[in-house]
Amino acid sequence: MSLKQNRLEELVRNGYQLDFADVFNKAFENYKKIALYAGLMIFVFAVIAFIVIASVGIAFVGMASFSQESIEGLGRSLETLNGTSLLIYVGVSILFSSLLSPLQAGLIKMAYCAERDEEFHVSTVFSYYSTKYFAQIFIATFLILVLSNAISMGLNYTGVILLGPMISLAISFFTILTIPLIIFSDLTAVEAIKYSFSIVLKQPLILLALIVVAIIGSMVGFIGCCIGVFFTLPFIYSMYYAMYSEIIGFDQDLEI
Repeated sequence: MSLKQNRLEELVRNGYQLDFADVFNKAFENYKKIALYAGLMIFVFAVIAFIVIASVGIAFVGMASFSQESIEGLGRSLETLNGTSLLIYVGVSILFSSLLSPLQAGLIKMAYCAERDEEFHVSTVFSYYSTKYFAQIFIATFLILVLSNAISMGLNYTGVILLGPMISLAISFFTILTIPLIIFSDLTAVEAIKYSFSIVLKQPLILLALIVVAIIGSMVGFIGCCIGVFFTLPFIYSMYYAMYSEIIGFDQDLEI
């Protein structure tokens, strides 16, 4: 068993102390270093994604069909999906989100580089698409989303509509350390999910408070000019990194 896994087992057995201020300050300091660069990358990617999706839509239905009424009709159609159509829609959404998950790992890696004053580039955001971690990041995200959506859809089917989203949010919260555990502790997808649940359970209130603050901070960009959210959103990924760094830490000879 490696030193890192020994550390994880110790945390699961004995718990740990976590200071809200220390984690927040580390997240904020790293955020200031990556905000502009990461924000530009998120903005550019969002624009490209919008263009691609719009182009595909126009190719299928034509420019004339893109009216406010047709878009509203599409929204109503999505709300009333059921049976096979709903499963296909959810499946495509899960697959698409899983394929994008290495970008989150790249943003977390950017925070790692920022704390050590290491240079980072555009390639840093996309770096995990070409490493051994891609498969594990993809599988972990896929498993989490399948579990979350399966529970939510099952509860909706039985008529318990409000409980589904709450459980989905809880699953998202307890798996917040999954990607950092994969890329920094070299764990498999299943191991990372398991350890994330166990570690978060040791200090759920402080970690929840940190996540709430990070979400509120990232939403500040909507004030005045909505484009600002692209430059405040990296704060969430800086917070993920700070949590991992303060809870688990790094070996001096760790290679990423």
